[in-house]
Amino acid sequence: MSLLTDLINLNLSETTDKVIAEYIWIGGSGMDIRSKARTLPGPVTDPAKLPKWNYDGSSTGQAPGEDSEVILYPQAIFRDPFRRGNNILVICDTYTPAGEPIPTNKRYNAAKIFSHPEVAKEEPWYGIEQEYTLLQKDINWPLGWPVGGFPGPQGPYYCGAGADKAYGRDIVDAHYKACLYAGINISGINGEVMPGQWEFQVGPSVGISAGDEIWCARYILERIAEIAGVVVSFDPKPIQGDWNGAGAHANYSTKSMRNDGGYEVIKKAIEKLQLRHKEHIAAYGEGNERRLTGRHETADINTFSWGVANRGASVRVGRETEKNGKGYFEDRRPASNMDPYVVTSLIAETTILFKP
Repeated sequence: MSLLTDLINLNLSETTDKVIAEYIWIGGSGMDIRSKARTLPGPVTDPAKLPKWNYDGSSTGQAPGEDSEVILYPQAIFRDPFRRGNNILVICDTYTPAGEPIPTNKRYNAAKIFSHPEVAKEEPWYGIEQEYTLLQKDINWPLGWPVGGFPGPQGPYYCGAGADKAYGRDIVDAHYKACLYAGINISGINGEVMPGQWEFQVGPSVGISAGDEIWCARYILERIAEIAGVVVSFDPKPIQGDWNGAGAHANYSTKSMRNDGGYEVIKKAIEKLQLRHKEHIAAYGEGNERRLTGRHETADINTFSWGVANRGASVRVGRETEKNGKGYFEDRRPASNMDPYVVTSLIAETTILFKP
């Protein structure tokens, strides 16, 4: 008699050419990741060759009940680390039956910005540092924390090892390997300052692919946490008080910044970011005012600042970039619950297309 795990791990390629495609999209809240699966007659590697699909938008807060059909347009394919074989994960964006992007489709406008000739010419690179907090399922309290109580103060947990310092490493490492398997350009992981909080980094990724990869990595993390019976929180300040919040720092460069003389280009880009500080803050995630207080390695939300090696600034430039006269900078303002399509395209728009 087969066990459930035997059936879950069946190798379909032994008996059929058919594959399973998990279509993934973003729901009405802007942070709820939805998915459903369909059978395809054979392996597919080009999203343009995948069929469009539809779903009930009235059940995701994206359409009224009397006209509920939302159309899924496949945009990016990743290998499926759960079903493996030739099975795939498909990142989709969302449209009306008439072909108009629905209001929660943030990928559409991002793709327009990244396809602009001036932006494409600059080949914008991104490295996103996605922080998140693991919570105990039934009480919504950080993993490893005593129920109704608090652990010792921050200090030993950042990049720490040991059962009294690192909570949830099995989930984190499973996620790391699953992302590599999927073909996501995940570049590292580490334990964060607050216990139960972790970070993964994606990049360098070019243009729209940064958003596709972050959303797919978030989906994989949610699925792994589901298996483990743990909740993932992207709240920018999950615990009030003397505890670090959670951000999604965006490391960014253009071809001009990476070439000789790039440091001057970086400084001009940062001046543009300062001029549009309010617009960026408004687009950088819900509840970010609870995180950007000027404490816990953040700048105050109302004040723009930048500096070399300053983790208390809005924008940080690395020592190596200053020394080499070229490189990249880090926008430290985005919250952990930011939409990567919005943040990456807005940075490109401000630094390349915006003419003050």
